[in-house]
Amino acid sequence: MALHLSRRATLLGLTAIATTSRVKLALASAPTDQRFVVVLLRGALDGMSSVVPYGDANLASLRPELIPPAPGQPGGMYDLGGFYGLNPSLTGVYAMYQAGEVLPIHAVAGPYRTRSHFEAQDLLQLGTENTGITSGWLNRVLAELPSQTLPTLKGLSVGIGTPLLLQGPVKVGSYAPEHFATPSPDLYARIQALNANDPITGPAIGNGLRGQSFDASIMSDDPATGPGGAKGGGNFESLATKAGALLAADDGPRIAAFQLEGWDTHGNQVNGLKIPLAGLDAGLTALKSALGPSWNQTMVLVMTEFGRTAAMNGTKGTDHGTATAAFVLGGNINGGKVLGTWPGLGQGQLFENRDLAPTMDIRSVAKGALASHLGLDAQALARVFPGSMAAAPLLGLTRSV
Repeated sequence: MALHLSRRATLLGLTAIATTSRVKLALASAPTDQRFVVVLLRGALDGMSSVVPYGDANLASLRPELIPPAPGQPGGMYDLGGFYGLNPSLTGVYAMYQAGEVLPIHAVAGPYRTRSHFEAQDLLQLGTENTGITSGWLNRVLAELPSQTLPTLKGLSVGIGTPLLLQGPVKVGSYAPEHFATPSPDLYARIQALNANDPITGPAIGNGLRGQSFDASIMSDDPATGPGGAKGGGNFESLATKAGALLAADDGPRIAAFQLEGWDTHGNQVNGLKIPLAGLDAGLTALKSALGPSWNQTMVLVMTEFGRTAAMNGTKGTDHGTATAAFVLGGNINGGKVLGTWPGLGQGQLFENRDLAPTMDIRSVAKGALASHLGLDAQALARVFPGSMAAAPLLGLTRSV
């Protein structure tokens, strides 16, 4: 379902949420000329496949079939300085990296140690190590920005609920149009896969889906073809284009949050990551293009709930892990390098002898972003991320002092 977001809504300080397939977008007004965008990757991105530590001698023995070709080889990863390589699906991101507008940060994790998607996503969006708080950290950011005259209802969520990231005392109403929650083709594909070997339900479900015009392309594992035959995850690209135009407008919103599904790669990971990574790349590139000159006043934070196991499993995938990679992007980012202390993949270096060990708290990244880009001071950051004293803001994210 297409959702038109008018400038009138943003003038009223409203938050809007649009949903297409497995991508959700939320927009909110804020009293600043700076734009701040959060991209949540739901399902746990494998940081060692997006930012590949090919310089670690232990990588090849842990996941030999998950490593892209070397830099300079056909289909090879993009070199990020001799130790790390960027996944070859992230062509647009690499172009921004070369322009100094992308800062990958490796071996990051939240303060929690859970491998449950649902619990970890909640904690990531709450910004805490436990669930003893009810507001999302981006809602708390809105509360810390300078006051402005707004209606009593400061937000309107259009879609199925409001993301936890934006829930809190800065009130957001909600409205769900009739028939909005149409099941995605991916859900149908999963139902079919679960019943494929059943002699009764398998054929019945397959015939039913064909009767509803679900052709083979929807159920395909072909990495070049997404749900409905879409190439490269076009939903994020479309929404990012619309969001960028709104964010760029003089009277537009200043805060955006995306949620992208599809990062849980327990099997066939190399092919399974091609569509979501290409979609992420297309969306981030489209966002920059739509923002135009406002890209120089924009910071984008891409993060996921946790990483994945260092070693490949028996189905050429990876299981739920701990540390991963995050990305900071924008026109004023001090990029063109990879940040983070690499913990190593050797004997005794893995977390619980299975995961990439975390060396940086994701809250340090977020706090550094909010301090340098939105001007939040230490007291405000402590309220946005309570109990995070040990996670000092990451300095040097922007080119300006």
